[in-house]
Amino acid sequence: MGNGLLIGAHMSISGGYAAMFREAINIDGSTMQYFTRNPRGGEAKPLDPADVAEAHKIAAEAGIPFSHTIAHAAYTVNPCSAKPEVRDFAIRSMREDIERLENFPGTLYNFHPGTHTGQGTEIGIAYTAKCLDTVMYPEQKTVVLIETMSGKGSEIGATFEEVRAIIDAAEGARPELAGMIGVCLDTCHVSDGGYDIANDTDGVLDEFDRVIGLSRLRAIHLNDSKNPLGAHKDRHEVIGSGSLGLEGIARIINNPRLRHLPFCLETPNDLEGYRKEIALLRSLYKED
Repeated sequence: MGNGLLIGAHMSISGGYAAMFREAINIDGSTMQYFTRNPRGGEAKPLDPADVAEAHKIAAEAGIPFSHTIAHAAYTVNPCSAKPEVRDFAIRSMREDIERLENFPGTLYNFHPGTHTGQGTEIGIAYTAKCLDTVMYPEQKTVVLIETMSGKGSEIGATFEEVRAIIDAAEGARPELAGMIGVCLDTCHVSDGGYDIANDTDGVLDEFDRVIGLSRLRAIHLNDSKNPLGAHKDRHEVIGSGSLGLEGIARIINNPRLRHLPFCLETPNDLEGYRKEIALLRSLYKED
């Protein structure tokens, strides 16, 4: 496996966990992400104990700890919708996901904090925090990550302050969850949200540390953006072909405060495209 950069891509789980780990390793990935179920919603496939055991074996042999892998909630999960049935689906599916992920202890479970659908940001934050308080339990090994968003439409979580407000509300109501809620920073989203992560990486990280705390940052979605800084649109681009640019991406992966984190590609690519991006990023990475 390549150099010390913890880099991987979003993989398909359609063939099972073991096949997914093999594919991730085959493209020289040292981490990966996958949807817990169909990204547009629906029921998750029942777990196959033999598949789970084989995945454990493959991951251990490749030196990929589950704490470097990201499970992504379905896009249809909206914990702060104005519709009670949509919020109920978010609670049910997230609870099921967390219970299943206990078969892969330490996995990072990433979700979009949601869209308030006209209710207002404060109500959205309160609903999302309530969802976390409902689905999480102190004994779980899974770390739940709030993804930073771009701010399109009525999305919440586009500012560091909003992310921190969700965490504070959830942990304030249930102090026993302290430290179990982290953040996944999406480079496209924060750039579209107005944070110049590509050109002022340290400045953005200083702001993140001041508002949220860098100890909460557990993973990076490494994406270029089709849109300029502050566009609030959320359209991912292949590495080096968007507004963040190759130099900006290189600054991010080589920043001393980020180098220990898993980076996961969500760029518009197939497996061969991901393989090439991973090779490119490894070539830009400067070993200590």
